[in-house]
Amino acid sequence: MDTIPAYQTELAEPDSLFIEVGGFRIHYKRYGQGPTLILLLHGSFMSLRSWRDVSLPLAEEATLVAFDRPVCGLTSRPLPKGSAPSPYSADAQSDLVADLVKALGFEQAILVGSSTGGTIAVMTALRHPERVKGLVLVGAMIFSGYATSEVPAPVLGMMKGLRPVFSRIMKLMIVKLYDKAIRKFWYRQERLPGAVIATYKREFMLGPWDQAFFELFLATRRLDLDDKLADIAAPTLVMTGEHDRAVKPEESRRLAEAIPGARLEVIPDCGHLPQEERPEVFVDAVRSFLSQERLLAANA
Repeated sequence: MDTIPAYQTELAEPDSLFIEVGGFRIHYKRYGQGPTLILLLHGSFMSLRSWRDVSLPLAEEATLVAFDRPVCGLTSRPLPKGSAPSPYSADAQSDLVADLVKALGFEQAILVGSSTGGTIAVMTALRHPERVKGLVLVGAMIFSGYATSEVPAPVLGMMKGLRPVFSRIMKLMIVKLYDKAIRKFWYRQERLPGAVIATYKREFMLGPWDQAFFELFLATRRLDLDDKLADIAAPTLVMTGEHDRAVKPEESRRLAEAIPGARLEVIPDCGHLPQEERPEVFVDAVRSFLSQERLLAANA
């Protein structure tokens, strides 16, 4: 990478780490130690802070890494050049996860993915099964939203040709609607401090974030995962908040039924982000799953 983004230097915290993988300078934090890697993938518009209350408890028996996914947090936001493949497509992001596991010094990882992070975790399990030891899918978008969105080809061509115009329009919309959109992820609003939203927003809107997010939008396509889920062999826990409004609990139940041997955990009194709204319950559920599946044993 030619230059280090200024915000990485200015906003890095004492436990911040950086690693160059797949054209990105990825910001991550690492806790615990052990032969098993737990890799946390947060959802869209957020950052690794989404795991702030569960990272240390889950790192008691494993090495745990939480990282800022592309277009989020302190991870760099490279812009595609010419006709090069977009680094922001779902395929490219899943390849990035697989490469990150290897770059961190592991052969496999237990992927814990929230929302669109769950989508990418599933994609990684399908494209790189040798890198995935287990899956925890939290309100994963598989049958709606990100995984089923696609801009019609004629419109896509027009948007690419008028990048500056459409990028600015999207920027204005995100700035205006950001707070309202994030609040919908919680079931009980009193559990969401305003400072948390402010921090997410500040860390999302760094560098050329609007251009990078627009590139991600242009690279979004229908993933057609329905018929592929039966190919997932990794032990899987599907988790949903009882009152999830972003990904309906019925979709998580359908996901658990589609993946062979998958377990389903419904978290009561909770919305889209159990790791934030009910962290103790979340940790207990994940620990129970890892224990029952014996996933914390040494990597084969």
